[in-house]
Amino acid sequence: MDTQIRYYENKLAYEMDSTDLFEAINSGEKIRIIDARSPLGFENEYISGAINIPHREINEDTTRHLDKSSLYVIYCDGIGCNASTHGALKMAKLGFRVKELIGGIDWWKRDGYATEGLNSKNTGIQMQMTCNC
Repeated sequence: MDTQIRYYENKLAYEMDSTDLFEAINSGEKIRIIDARSPLGFENEYISGAINIPHREINEDTTRHLDKSSLYVIYCDGIGCNASTHGALKMAKLGFRVKELIGGIDWWKRDGYATEGLNSKNTGIQMQMTCNC
């Protein structure tokens, strides 16, 4: 039983869902959001406040300007894409506190949260959906 409890505690220590992220942002937690996709994907649509550092470009030089006391939430497209996993691993190796946004931008949008970018279909209104879990 202890092994199973540790497994779930560890999982929650390294993952966050869209509702958790939305609530953390709105409660003023010291969180930075990183979009680990390509610049084109970011330009088309991204989570408001995110910065784009493609996972292939994450290194000491590209993260030098980032505050290591912040929590970084990294996302990609979602299921079927592992850019956020690659990015989170690289950021952790560089000494950053990191969580992966499960479901990526896809689940962020499915949960009704706003995005920005050229292909964003939002009205600019941040919607609050109730989690059904």
